[in-house]
Amino acid sequence: MLRALHTQLPHAPLAYVADSGHAPYGERSVEYVLDRSRRIAAHLLDQGAAGLVVACNTASAVALPKIREKIGLDVIGVIGPGGRKAVEITKCDKPKIGVIATEATVASGAYARAIERACDNASIVQSACPLFVPLAEEGWTREAETFSIAEKYLASMREFEPDALVLGCTHYPILRDVIQQTVGADVKLIDSGEATAEEVERLLLAKGLMNPRSVQGERTLCDDLDHFYVTDAAERFARVAERFLGTTPSVLEAIEVYGGDQLRQKHER
Repeated sequence: MLRALHTQLPHAPLAYVADSGHAPYGERSVEYVLDRSRRIAAHLLDQGAAGLVVACNTASAVALPKIREKIGLDVIGVIGPGGRKAVEITKCDKPKIGVIATEATVASGAYARAIERACDNASIVQSACPLFVPLAEEGWTREAETFSIAEKYLASMREFEPDALVLGCTHYPILRDVIQQTVGADVKLIDSGEATAEEVERLLLAKGLMNPRSVQGERTLCDDLDHFYVTDAAERFARVAERFLGTTPSVLEAIEVYGGDQLRQKHER
């Protein structure tokens, strides 16, 4: 998600919170995810955020409406953009769309509702793939075990033969090649993060908030204009972030939120 936002908005300074002390959300209760999401949104608001992207599919599925009620900013989740992009890219009157995501996201039905709003003739099959998250974080993108797990998770999806398959977790694009080989080369894979970044750009343009000349010259992702917050295990997050982003954050700030009190310790890298 962060990489997609930087690609789409190369001059925008980004603030990112990784709830590494409380993740993964995919197997957590709705109440737990909602509580964490509210606290993180409040923290970013305190830091002067001009807009908010709920980059986690699980948090988007279960917490987005409540966050929108509490935050006086534009709030964009990843599920609506991902669902709309899947319908758009199929160019079919009756598209067949698959969704793979965490157990919580699948159980919420949020992607099915988003796809149906975009096309009420769509046929939808969803599958939970919980082990894809640790595999992505470990960088197991070519191991035989990863292909074996993908075969098991995606057997019903391959039988469904979707026109498009939504990668409904921000970790899953790391396993894109494995997923593509498993479901077949003709299936269009939808990265919900990329779809969301495109909608964020359109929103900023519509509101006159784009300022491409605010930063001169080329700017790299994870430079000093981007601010990264973690809630635990900063060193591990830095290693995982490098797999996803291709570079390591220059500055990590460890935070925790207890009702509104924030304990911070800056980690200069």
